[in-house]
Amino acid sequence: MTWQPNPDRFDLVQHRRLGNSGLQLSPLTLGLWQNFGENVAFERQRELVRTATDLGITSFDLANNYGPPAGAAESHFGRLLASDLAGHRDDLVIATKAGWRMGPGPYQFGGSRKYLISSLDASLARMGLDYVDIYYHHRPDPETPIEESMQALHDIVRSGKALYVGISSYSAADTRRAHEILADLGTPLSVHQPSYSMLNRWIESDGLVETCGELGIGMVGFTAMAQGLLSGKYLDGVPEGSRAATDGSTLPADEAEKTVATVRALNSVAERRGQSLPQLALAWALRDTRMTSLTIGASRPEQLEQNVAALANIEFTDDELAEIDSIANDTEGIDRWAGARTSTQEA
Repeated sequence: MTWQPNPDRFDLVQHRRLGNSGLQLSPLTLGLWQNFGENVAFERQRELVRTATDLGITSFDLANNYGPPAGAAESHFGRLLASDLAGHRDDLVIATKAGWRMGPGPYQFGGSRKYLISSLDASLARMGLDYVDIYYHHRPDPETPIEESMQALHDIVRSGKALYVGISSYSAADTRRAHEILADLGTPLSVHQPSYSMLNRWIESDGLVETCGELGIGMVGFTAMAQGLLSGKYLDGVPEGSRAATDGSTLPADEAEKTVATVRALNSVAERRGQSLPQLALAWALRDTRMTSLTIGASRPEQLEQNVAALANIEFTDDELAEIDSIANDTEGIDRWAGARTSTQEA
């Protein structure tokens, strides 16, 4: 029997408006970063997309370099668009990005007009689409004038190849500048995709939350689980060989003991709320309606079911918020994307 999406899926989650735009997103977005490459069986990918759809998730987040190898996630998602999701394109919000390295050549990285436009053409071909709903510049590029990158995004909207455009990992100051340039060109900057979690609050200290709220820019956060630190896997410590214990992880070796203590304390808050630690992490990151959606990954359908269940309890008392603030108050070293926010503007 041919699979058909759950007919009641649109009643399962309450969608949120993306900033001042007319677009609404499901509060959780399925990210295809690490589990949609050649290293994961295609049937497992199909199962994840089907489960997400049946649970009411309508937003899917990709990038040109997601795999491995680079491009594989878009190609695999394109297969699902042509089969399982055929006839449902208008029920989906599909986003992709370019900015991080796609290949070894000089035109496979950054924010140049050449890279942003050619990369989108390749992404559309891999997915078998005429347009994406959202196209992001994946990271600021200090080697390219911000005016050039924003002009490319404006022209992409004018060409019809993207309906909305956004940026990712830009500082508050650069976000304001990008918004100003696009507004002068006649294209709204609709969305910013920042990293954000209880252990990584740079968007608060940098003023990005207030900037996006003031300018009507929606936010779609990623790494609400702090790259696995809030997944519950480290409540008994950091096992040898785990991602958090390896070189280049989000958790410096000298921070491990303190971070595990923090995670345990947060888990106690979650238990009192009747949630798992991952559910607390998602609920907390969605507590402010300026955060339109959170991009989440999953390796099993059960994870998606548990994550969606977090949406049933995203209200916090003032005492709960104060307790979380007192527990998670030292986040130095947790934000692995800090280096990407090198300002495009001269000091």
